[in-house]
Amino acid sequence: MSEVDHSMNSKRLVFVTVGTTCFDSLVRAVDTQEVKEALFRKGYTHLVIQMGRGTYIPTKSPGEDGSVDVDYFTFSSSIADYLKSASLVISHAGSGSIFESLRLKKPLIVVVNEDLMDNHQSELAEELAERKHLFCARPQTLYQTISEMDPESLIVYQPGDATPVAKFINRFLGFPDD
Repeated sequence: MSEVDHSMNSKRLVFVTVGTTCFDSLVRAVDTQEVKEALFRKGYTHLVIQMGRGTYIPTKSPGEDGSVDVDYFTFSSSIADYLKSASLVISHAGSGSIFESLRLKKPLIVVVNEDLMDNHQSELAEELAERKHLFCARPQTLYQTISEMDPESLIVYQPGDATPVAKFINRFLGFPDD
């Protein structure tokens, strides 16, 4: 793969979100030099990390030659603007973050938190990855996922119509059809 000429590109933001949780292993993985260099090689110029309740503090950097500009914060009243301006989203496996990123048609890497008990979130992420709507990784495989990913290979997620399911539930519960 050829190196990208960053002087010709405008800002290409990678937004990382852990939601309201503590997911230090994701923040640590994104903060490694190899991940930052892999993002830079893919043409990304800025990395913003929403670190939630985590205690690991990532390294801020101004984005000199061969690396991305890195910034972070804990919480925001709304991450919508970050999601909208992102060229790539790296997210925990919370369904809200997943579906909001997919709704905005953002290339998405979902990183599963293996420290959670009874992790139903991994099932959602793995199913959507199987359907090629997103990429799924673990903190220890994030570098490999970024290095091998082709955002153009993703299929745009089309939300389903929940009306038939809602009608079925209403009938099951004894409510009249509308």
